[in-house]
Amino acid sequence: MAEPVVNKIGKYEVVKKLGDGATSTVFLARDAFNNREVAVKLVSQTALKDENRGQLMHRLFLTEASLAGKLIHPHIVEIYDAVADEDNAYIVMEYVSGGTLQRFTRADNLLALGDVIEVIYKCARALDFASQLGVIHRDIKPANIMVKDNTDIKVTDFGSAALLMTERTVVDGIGTPAYMSPEQHMNKPANLQTDIYALGVVMFQMLTGRLPFTADNIAGLAHQVLNADPPLPSEFRTDVPTELDLVVHRAMARDQTVRYMTWEHFANDLAAIASGAPLPKHGVLDTEKFNILRTLSFFKSFGDVELWEVLRFSEWVDFAKDEVIINEGEPGDFFGIIVSGEARVLRKRRLLLSLLKAGECVGEMAYLGESGSLRSADVVAATPVRMIKISVKALEHASELCRLNFDRTYLRILVGRLAAANSKLAGI
Repeated sequence: MAEPVVNKIGKYEVVKKLGDGATSTVFLARDAFNNREVAVKLVSQTALKDENRGQLMHRLFLTEASLAGKLIHPHIVEIYDAVADEDNAYIVMEYVSGGTLQRFTRADNLLALGDVIEVIYKCARALDFASQLGVIHRDIKPANIMVKDNTDIKVTDFGSAALLMTERTVVDGIGTPAYMSPEQHMNKPANLQTDIYALGVVMFQMLTGRLPFTADNIAGLAHQVLNADPPLPSEFRTDVPTELDLVVHRAMARDQTVRYMTWEHFANDLAAIASGAPLPKHGVLDTEKFNILRTLSFFKSFGDVELWEVLRFSEWVDFAKDEVIINEGEPGDFFGIIVSGEARVLRKRRLLLSLLKAGECVGEMAYLGESGSLRSADVVAATPVRMIKISVKALEHASELCRLNFDRTYLRILVGRLAAANSKLAGI
């Protein structure tokens, strides 16, 4: 019997079917009101009405629906809407083209080591964000990580999530066996370490093209997870350094007191490897850049979401010693924040006004002053300088919260400068 054609789901015009699952079908659809493409996950009515699983399916739907508009993060698929009526139950979410991470878990299609770090780091930061809102995913696996390009990812499918603010913490047998933590196999309550274990398995698979444990049935798999030590990735891929072996080993530790206890520690270890000896990679690692932003005093009031946004519209520029960064008298259309090195602020290339160091800003009057105002001083690299360059026009298109953080930071800087000037005058 031919499968019925679905042309419309609620107010959403169906473009095509993207895929089928055991309990739902996902469609690409058009949201005419917001002029965007969306993914619509239509839950099977058969699954909802099933005597054995119907109650669980209903609860999973409500869990995912409750997250609409809450998990707003650049590396989490946004849930826009959820509808349950007499005819259908469906979730409307952000559409991410490019497929899932599964294609990079095949032995013949593995990513470079640096790119693996990049993907896992972004997942860790996203899941940290979710856990701070009281959300544990519980079903982390490559199929639930969408990929826009090699390393630009978004975690999806929070239907199995445990909401820590609720009283219900029993696992209910939720999860995909190969990625389930020891505590999940024992049907114990989930916490953020449950997701850390699963992401450790994903990392192992991305490094080696195979799972750490395999068996003919779930019982055999559970026995290995609960009793055997997982192999090291370097046993299957010789170019994996010891540092990566240790991160995977700790993420997948059977003993929760040995396993990473926070996403922060997991992410920091990945960032440390990324900033160390150069690793093969597809491009410049956002991991290292993001972690640097988090250490700079300029960005101390910025949250993770705003920092990822800054990375999207900024440019990282290197200057040699004595190279001119800003010319006095030229129109100012950008400003910058020094990442490393020192720069001299000069009047007429002779009079030293100040010396700028890492975390300090350059050419800020382009942002604070009137449009088209001219530079009032030269800025010259006193040492090799790395700088984050931000176009004023690019910042104008940033989110309101991101712009507010820039405003607050510059206000803090100006108040500090005013206080310093007053102290200097008082000492005369």
